[in-house]
Amino acid sequence: MKNSAPLVIFGESILPGEHRTINVEIARLHTTTKLNIPVIVRRSKHEGPTILFSAGIHGDEINGVEIVRQIISKKINRPACGTIICIPVINMYGFVNKSREFPDGRDLNRVFPGSKKGSLASRFAYHIVEEILPILDYAVDFHAGGASRFNAPQIRITENNPELKVLADIFNAPFTLYSKNINGSFRKTSESANVKMLLFEGGKSLDINNEIANQGVLGTKRLLHYLGMLDSKQIMEPALTPSIYIKQSVWLRAKCSGLLHDFNLVGKFVTKGTILAIITDPFGKFEQKVKAPHDGYVINANHSPIVYEGDAIYHLSKTPDDNADE
Repeated sequence: MKNSAPLVIFGESILPGEHRTINVEIARLHTTTKLNIPVIVRRSKHEGPTILFSAGIHGDEINGVEIVRQIISKKINRPACGTIICIPVINMYGFVNKSREFPDGRDLNRVFPGSKKGSLASRFAYHIVEEILPILDYAVDFHAGGASRFNAPQIRITENNPELKVLADIFNAPFTLYSKNINGSFRKTSESANVKMLLFEGGKSLDINNEIANQGVLGTKRLLHYLGMLDSKQIMEPALTPSIYIKQSVWLRAKCSGLLHDFNLVGKFVTKGTILAIITDPFGKFEQKVKAPHDGYVINANHSPIVYEGDAIYHLSKTPDDNADE
C-alpha cells in the first residue's frame, strides 16, 4: 500500500520516497561555533513501520557509531517499506570531546525524558522525546562498554516482555541479557512511549572493533528482514546458532591492585577455576591468578592494564544455584 502522508521531524516535512538529512542544533559550542546533530531519514513510498537506529548517547562509545555508519554507508537504511531514521551520534558534544558525558557533566542516558528548560543534556533529551519518539514503532540503540570494559556482543531487554523477546531472537546477537530498565534512560522512556527498543552492547569505549560492528550490522539486517523493511538488494544472513540467554550474572572484582594481564576469554564459556587473568606488581615480586568462581560465560572483561583493589574486572553469567559473591 502506498503512503502519502508527510512526516514532520524538527519542523521539516519528509514525503514518502524522500531522503533527508536534518541538521539539528540544540546549542552552540562556547566558542559560538554551530554544532549540528545529523538525523538521517529515508522513507519508502510504501506504508510500513518506523524504526530508529541510534548511537553515541555516550560520546566515547565509538563502536556503536561505527555500526550506524555502516548501516548508512552500506545502504541498509533504504527501506522496502516504512521509514528508517539513523542518528549515528546523539551526544555530539561528548563525541567531539571523546567524553561519555555532555559538557554540563551529565550522563544523557540518565536524564530522559528531559526538560525544555533544564540542563543542556536534559534539553537535548527533551527534544529527542518530543520530536522522535512519537513517530517510532521500533528502535535499536547501540552502546559499548565504558571505562575500558569490553562487552561481548549482546542485546539487553527486560524480562517478561514477549514482544521484545521475539525481536531479540530475530536480531540474534551472540548473547541476550535480561536487565532492568534504569530510571532516566532512553530505553526506559521508550518503553513508556510504547516504542519497542532493543539495546545493543558490544566492544569498549574509544575503540572500533570490526567483529562487534559486524554483529550489529548482521542483527540489524535480520531485524529489518523480519519487519519486511529490508531492501531487496540486501542479503540477509541467518544466524548459525541461537542467542545465548543470560538471566543472572555476577561481577568479579580485583582482590589486589596491580597490572592486569587479561587472557582474552571474553565471549567464551569457562569452567570453575579457569584462570582468566593474572595481576602482577610492576617490580616482579608477585603474581596473583584471577580464577572463575563458577562455570559461566565471560560477557565482559576489563581491558585496562592497571587495576585497583575492588575494580570490576570480569562479568560472568551464572545459574541460580551458583554461590558466588556479588
